Amino acid sequence: MAHCKGTGLLWILMGRYRTVTSRPSQARTRLCRYVSSSPPPGSWSSHLSRLPHRDLYLLSVRDADRFWGSAATDRLKWIEPFQRVQDCDLSRGQIRWFLGGKLNVSVNCLDVHVDAHPDRVALIWERDEPGTEVKVSYRELLETTCRLANTLKTYGIQKGDRVAIYMPVSPLAVAAMLACARIGAVHTVVFAGFSSEALAGRIQDAQCRAVITCNQGVRGGRFIELKATVDTAVKSCPSVQNVFVSQRTEHPAVMGKLDIPLEEVMSSQPGVCPAEPLDSEDLLFLLYTSGSTGKPKGIVHTQAGYLLYASITHQFVFDYREGDVFGCMADIGWITGHSYVVYGPLCNGATTVLFESTPLYPDPGRYWETVERLRINQFYGAPTALRLLLKYNDSWVRKYDRSSLRTLGSVGEPINHEAWHWFHSVVGEGRCPLVDTWWQTETGGVCIAPHPADHGAPIIPAMAMRPFFGIQPVLMGEKGEALSGNSVSGSLCLSKPWPGMARSIYGDHQRFINSYFRPYPGHYFTGDGAFRSEDGYYQITGRIDDVINVSGHRLGTAEIEDALDEHPAVPESAVIGTPHEIKGEVPFAFVVLKEDLIDDLPSVIQQLRELVSTKIAKYAVPEHLLVVKRLPKTRSGKIMRRILQKVAMEAGDELGDVSTLDDPSVIKEIVEVYKQYRKQRQEEKK
Repeated sequence: MAHCKGTGLLWILMGRYRTVTSRPSQARTRLCRYVSSSPPPGSWSSHLSRLPHRDLYLLSVRDADRFWGSAATDRLKWIEPFQRVQDCDLSRGQIRWFLGGKLNVSVNCLDVHVDAHPDRVALIWERDEPGTEVKVSYRELLETTCRLANTLKTYGIQKGDRVAIYMPVSPLAVAAMLACARIGAVHTVVFAGFSSEALAGRIQDAQCRAVITCNQGVRGGRFIELKATVDTAVKSCPSVQNVFVSQRTEHPAVMGKLDIPLEEVMSSQPGVCPAEPLDSEDLLFLLYTSGSTGKPKGIVHTQAGYLLYASITHQFVFDYREGDVFGCMADIGWITGHSYVVYGPLCNGATTVLFESTPLYPDPGRYWETVERLRINQFYGAPTALRLLLKYNDSWVRKYDRSSLRTLGSVGEPINHEAWHWFHSVVGEGRCPLVDTWWQTETGGVCIAPHPADHGAPIIPAMAMRPFFGIQPVLMGEKGEALSGNSVSGSLCLSKPWPGMARSIYGDHQRFINSYFRPYPGHYFTGDGAFRSEDGYYQITGRIDDVINVSGHRLGTAEIEDALDEHPAVPESAVIGTPHEIKGEVPFAFVVLKEDLIDDLPSVIQQLRELVSTKIAKYAVPEHLLVVKRLPKTRSGKIMRRILQKVAMEAGDELGDVSTLDDPSVIKEIVEVYKQYRKQRQEEKK
């Protein structure tokens, strides 16, 4: 089956064509011609990509075992081959892939490429200071990873032990992740901006034996005291036996009894470390995401399935080709950084960019200056950052050469139309496909996106569109029934397992079942709502808990936000639902305006109401429209609507966990504006 030699892949494809053609001889001729030339090792995707996208997709859902089994055999380097492709039962939350197989993720991300092209650049570290990038070859990254792995082993870290990584985006942080993978330790990367309380909670839940950190972080020209945060956190974490401290800046760190100077110890370690053979379903990493209750949950991802899915989505969704420079702007503390800064690109032998800075440092042209200087081919960023940059003159984009760009991507939340068109037309000059990707921490990789698709297939602005290979979306109605046909909206579920999906919530598998598989038995419940268009494409309408019911009309808050954001004065907005004694619920909009238009506030507000009425319907017009300076966001840029809900319900003293907020002072700002708004409305009623 590997490399399409022999009958393995031929029979997979022949099996597929028997189901769709009434002329088997034609199919056989076409396929024999297709597999006649033996492709080089690892070329599964390039070989299969000659088939039409529709045929590949149907193969992946009609014969998932053969599709994914062939992919895993050809794309990954195995120590021991797997005996069974999958053993999954979504009703019980049981997900197991590539049973009996053994491999090592770090070998697949490093050793295989060092053997083939040791001097290829693996990482380009785009440091906070512009123009000071550092390039790291695959050979150098492997050596650093091995030295760090040997350091961990020297201090007693073994297979299965959990290690917290609290570091800024850097080559050493990537090496820390891969070093854990090499020896079978389980890493949990915590965004290097979380508070000591948030860090401690994650360390405690995972029972980490060690923490890897830096003396300081550097971001946007500011220093962030990481070591001091770790010192406070580990005081309440008795499981931590050692803290490995790297030096990002020249500022000396205050060292305590748990602390180990990382570079100093690594320098005396050998640059070779045997890779631990690991079962396909051994834990690879935990990644904590905010739960609806405010208590973070540790999402579990395992070895082979996750790596395969990150690798194949990286290649197909973004049209990655050998030699490309892949620019994902995400922090490694988020799943986007795991899948599309580290594991996906490195498994594919790509050159991947580590972006340490911010979109505005030292000026609003930073992203595009970086694209010009590093010759980035794929640019993958968040709508939040794009909306931020929209406030500034297009000259910040146009002054830089962006001719290297071939694919643009957005991630993290649905992208509004204004940001989509600006990204596509201004940044991409109208020539780069823009893939609006939908996926989650729990899915491991992209599940719905405009690409891959047949050549010349349309891309509809601000729409995720097409399910990836093996992904089978189902829209569920209010009574739990699967909705048939097109032009329908419902709860987005996925009906079949795929290799990259999460396996559990660490230490609480029942919560995993209750959260994702109990709402719609036999299906993975995403928590999102979606619309299936007349053409069968999917548009994400927002979280189900962000769907409001106005006089019997179900409205996704994202729909209203999208309409508001089309106004040139509105860089971003957030809509929630609040109770109404007659209508049941009404929309409450929190809107950020561009500063130069605040003086004309009454006129702008009236225009916004008319815009929503025109774009959606009169019943969708927000009952309340509050202009604020900024919105409460997590450090990854997601708007915390839960907080806005509490403010609107006048329950500001019941906010729950706010440790993930980028700047907690925003709450006080919004509360004060709301009080003034409420007072004004009361006076108007007199």
